[in-house]
Amino acid sequence: MHFTAQTSSDGVLERSFTLGDITGVLFSPESGPAEGAPLLLSGHSGGMHKRAPGLVASAKHKVTNSGYTVVAIDAPGHGDRPRNARDQEWVDALHDARRTGESMDQIITDYNISLAERAVPEWQATIDALQALPEIGPDVAIGYGGTTLGVAIGLPLTLAEPRIKAAAFGPVFAYAALIEAARQLTIPVEFTIAWDDSEIGRQPGLALFDACASEEKALHVYPGRHQRMAPYMAANHDRFFSTYLDWAGVPAI
Repeated sequence: MHFTAQTSSDGVLERSFTLGDITGVLFSPESGPAEGAPLLLSGHSGGMHKRAPGLVASAKHKVTNSGYTVVAIDAPGHGDRPRNARDQEWVDALHDARRTGESMDQIITDYNISLAERAVPEWQATIDALQALPEIGPDVAIGYGGTTLGVAIGLPLTLAEPRIKAAAFGPVFAYAALIEAARQLTIPVEFTIAWDDSEIGRQPGLALFDACASEEKALHVYPGRHQRMAPYMAANHDRFFSTYLDWAGVPAI
């Protein structure tokens, strides 16, 4: 892992890094993480990147309000990572379908499955590298949170990665492979659904929640679209992760 740039503001240190072809950013308290502070993996939405405004705002909130360390990486073909030819074909097909009003479901399904197959080992490599850092260490408690593409990648990641102890998933296009993954998921999990979204309907999220095998799972719904998550959900996520990652939190910086 090579840190390539850093900035600091309002008590939050942001460090950009590369790890082979992976590009990412690590958010942490400017004074350094407190002993025992959890590490949260943040998966960005489809078409977005590691520094999407909503992701950055959420990461800074978690650092300053709860003392977490947060990491985000670009999915293959997103952010600072160039698309390969097949990825570009999927993206062009999505734009065409949106313009003509045709269904995007199969395109999204195929594209997300491909991205997840590539991104899961990248996230695992990122965890390995972060645990080698003295300020994080091998015993850090790890959680995962993501929306749309962040769920398509995060759900199979949580199955493949036993170091992840809790996960929070937002609205998502749910397809057969994700439903099957949910049936095997047993860690504590929190699902959030936008009730009035014309693009990402409520039924896929409800089906995913219903399929989830975890005995400790919660479902939150809010009115409106998935891009307009209610502000109080940030506090809900903090309580959820603090409970299941065994972290009492620290005072705001």
